[in-house]
Amino acid sequence: MLLCMLLCPSTFASSIRKIMKKLNFILLLGTLSFPILGFGQDTLPISKKEIWQKASERNRQIKMAQQDYKSAQADYRQSNSLFLPNITASHTAISTTNPLMAFGSKLNQEILTASDFNPALLNNPVKTQNFATKIEVLQPLINMDGFYARQAAKAKMDAFALRTERSKEYLELEVNKAFMELQLAYKAVSVLEKASATADANMKLIKNYFEQGILQKTDLLSMQLRVNEIKNQWQYAKSNVQNASDYLGFLLNEEMSNKIYKPVESLENTIAIENAPTLLSNNRKDIQAMDKSSEAYRKMLQSTKMNFLPRLNAFGSYELYDHTLFGTNAKGYLVGAQLSWNVFDGYKSIGKMEKAKADFQKATLENQEYKAKSQLELSKTNRQLKDAENKVNLSKLALEQSQEAYRIRSNRFTQGLEKTTDLLQSETQMSQKELEFLQAVFEYNFTKEYLQFLTK
Repeated sequence: MLLCMLLCPSTFASSIRKIMKKLNFILLLGTLSFPILGFGQDTLPISKKEIWQKASERNRQIKMAQQDYKSAQADYRQSNSLFLPNITASHTAISTTNPLMAFGSKLNQEILTASDFNPALLNNPVKTQNFATKIEVLQPLINMDGFYARQAAKAKMDAFALRTERSKEYLELEVNKAFMELQLAYKAVSVLEKASATADANMKLIKNYFEQGILQKTDLLSMQLRVNEIKNQWQYAKSNVQNASDYLGFLLNEEMSNKIYKPVESLENTIAIENAPTLLSNNRKDIQAMDKSSEAYRKMLQSTKMNFLPRLNAFGSYELYDHTLFGTNAKGYLVGAQLSWNVFDGYKSIGKMEKAKADFQKATLENQEYKAKSQLELSKTNRQLKDAENKVNLSKLALEQSQEAYRIRSNRFTQGLEKTTDLLQSETQMSQKELEFLQAVFEYNFTKEYLQFLTK
């Protein structure tokens, strides 16, 4: 090739110009044909806003978190029994010859006569039937242990509500990440499509040189190897689009039907520098949930301590008696109040108090450790954001340099001053730098999203 350039540079330059026109034409055909060959008819366009709306409504993790909250809410509603009465109604039917029961049944029915006091009848009564309808009311008045247990149930319910909100925030982060990964996958396919089209065109060019005896067979084999490498990378990039679509479908709780999503918004190739906070905020939903959880254990400890205090409860009943089913011939009521004090229950209450104290101390330590880890993660992410910013700047500079190098080599190639392999190497390096730059932008934007999640 060098000998030909020295002997007839003008003729060689003219032939190069013709070949470059063919090359541009082939590149245009390649760019138009590859998207058609890329993905099938199941490609569904979707926007970032639409994805979040669907995910917030369908995601299984959110639904499970909501069920945890409903369970805690049901526990709290059970504590309403601390203030509301317990009302029961019963109807009892008996038939007896027991002396005491027979006499008491007649007494309740208000049908006793003087003959019923005959000792013979008292000791050996005839069969007596009694039907009793009874309505009982138990009203708690002062139960300090139940009062603190109710507060613990309320704190637990609030903790699950906060965890549900935090789960939604995490889902939003995960959805944004999956959407950006899908954007990056499509961008990688586009870059590799152009690289593949260029490689095919260069392959035809080098094959033409080989047939003319200008290049050796090793150059042709090297070019064939490069073409195969690019096509393999392109196939992997298309697989990554399918993988990103599958994961997005998983977050949306869609049925796995090999759907391919295509983002409406394209991947951003710029970054916005923002000042990030360095201290952990106590307003984070998960931090507040941990505080509420510790509060619930503290209230349970107080509840077990209140077990040693007396309880005051009121009770009452209204009773109807008759010798026939559902009869109401005789009536009566009973009201009263009871002050009870469990003086000693064999160390049962003491053991419960010690267990509640240990659980509270453990919850306090877990809370402290969680906050320390969260602060550690925040500091680490801040450093990662700085590193990602530096990586974006360096990869952008490398991309600009590779683009300029490719422009220079392309111009020199048209003048017959560069080898085809050098031009191919320069173009390949430019494609790689473009992918690296897009990856760096993705890492920066996701790190910024994650930092916002840590400080939300």
